Amino acid sequence: MSCASGFDPDRDVPSLAGKVILITGGNIGLGRESALALSKHNPSELWIAARDSQKADATIANIQEETPNVSVHFLELDLSSFDSIKKAAGTFLARASRLDILILNAGIMAVPYGLTNEGYEMHFGVNHVGHALFLKHLTPLLIDTSTHQSSASEVRVVILSSIAHRYTVSSGIDFDLVKTQGEGMYTTTLYGQSKLANAVYARELARRFPQFTTVSVHPGVVKTDLHSSMGKTVLLRLFQAFIVPFIGLTPREGAKTQLWAASAKMVLSGEYYEPVGVTGKGSDFSKSEELGKKLWEWTEKELHGHSSRYVQ
Repeated sequence: MSCASGFDPDRDVPSLAGKVILITGGNIGLGRESALALSKHNPSELWIAARDSQKADATIANIQEETPNVSVHFLELDLSSFDSIKKAAGTFLARASRLDILILNAGIMAVPYGLTNEGYEMHFGVNHVGHALFLKHLTPLLIDTSTHQSSASEVRVVILSSIAHRYTVSSGIDFDLVKTQGEGMYTTTLYGQSKLANAVYARELARRFPQFTTVSVHPGVVKTDLHSSMGKTVLLRLFQAFIVPFIGLTPREGAKTQLWAASAKMVLSGEYYEPVGVTGKGSDFSKSEELGKKLWEWTEKELHGHSSRYVQ
């Protein structure tokens, strides 16, 4: 088990001069704090991908006030829509010549039962499938950046998982359930299943693409808008009202793990990290090569035909 206690983003994140960073959900919560922290280290470009342009504009204004030399861009992205994802990826690829740090931070938690535009259970569709398609389009640029402009150890993909990945269905991932609304299951279980997919997919990406470093992280229990979107069950409301305010980290503290994962030298590709930089706490499912292969093959089949740029 390794750890990075005492990590201070202001002090410990190295210079990001010349680098291009993209953060999904970079307009609020952990994503916003990550954008603010990384902007202080002089990246060439910082992209904030989100649905809400007003909140993104506010974050961009804050960044430009603090670090006026950083070029900051808003990228409209709705992870529940393949059309939106492909449009966002196309816009980014048309304007960016490299991609050094990709933080797949956006997510939903315990929202009402529903389906994405393409018919996936909402948590799984947004938290895993949507991000997988977005990454599918960006993979060639990540490889090109690490091969010709940087190195495999410096080009990073950080995927937000959660300790909730432990609390999922008995099979880890139910590939039939993810194409239903999930009614009859606790929404927290549906969330946990999607977060397990994040951790498993990160490990499988690391195995298949050694050209860049991919990790998944649990930020800790954080007081963010993610909890405000939780469902209306009594237990969830009690957790939100009486537990999170007392044990929850601030978004600034919670963002430390993904900031460490995006910048520290000792990061190991494929690992699942808890705060801050602690390894060895992933579930057995999160380390399963069999589940990793199954999730990869299922995801590839689902996304077939939705990206012509992908490198196998």
